[in-house]
Amino acid sequence: MKKLFLFSMSFVLFSFGLPAPNAFLVNNEIVDLNVEGIGIGDEAPNFNLKNIDGKVYSFDNITDANGNKPKGFIVVFTCNTCPYAQANEQRLIDLHNAYAPKGYPLVAIQPNDPTLKPGDSFEAMKRNAKNKGFPFLYLLDDGQEIFPKYGATKTPEVFLVDANRIVRYHGAIDDNPRDGGNVSEKFVEKAILAIDEGKDPDVKVTKAIGCGIKRV
Repeated sequence: MKKLFLFSMSFVLFSFGLPAPNAFLVNNEIVDLNVEGIGIGDEAPNFNLKNIDGKVYSFDNITDANGNKPKGFIVVFTCNTCPYAQANEQRLIDLHNAYAPKGYPLVAIQPNDPTLKPGDSFEAMKRNAKNKGFPFLYLLDDGQEIFPKYGATKTPEVFLVDANRIVRYHGAIDDNPRDGGNVSEKFVEKAILAIDEGKDPDVKVTKAIGCGIKRV
């Protein structure tokens, strides 16, 4: 009976053009069965993705703001079109500007399929980055091979990775996904400060709140 329910829900979601045929609803949220995922303490999958400058980047050739090997990476799955992603763009800029000089550059990855979201095409990414003045890498997950390996389902969604590429924090940027002016707790910043002191973050996992990643 359970398999029949999942099949039925997957058929309905796919019929309405939602992200993936292997998906179903849990508490009014889409759960994608094609997403593998990693947890705290796991090694973050490497990638070779094109940046808006046309160059290809991976963990192996990304440097901090001083040109040094990073102490860690703020990996964020985000996009142009999601209202939650748009509400966090300045926060991403601020995070990179504050922590890239301290060894923690922000790396943004756009996971949506541009055929489903033309506003997230590579050309649109370049325009948005220029208009907003993104100081960080903005990579396209062309072929949508990377975000399922991480287990990302939302935009924006953060994976804080240390120098050994171990995931130390996963979830939201802070506790107010829509209003950056009314934030009480900055999850990512606190996690960075903790690992920079050789400690584990007090909060390792939070719920990422945003738009579902659009995939075929």
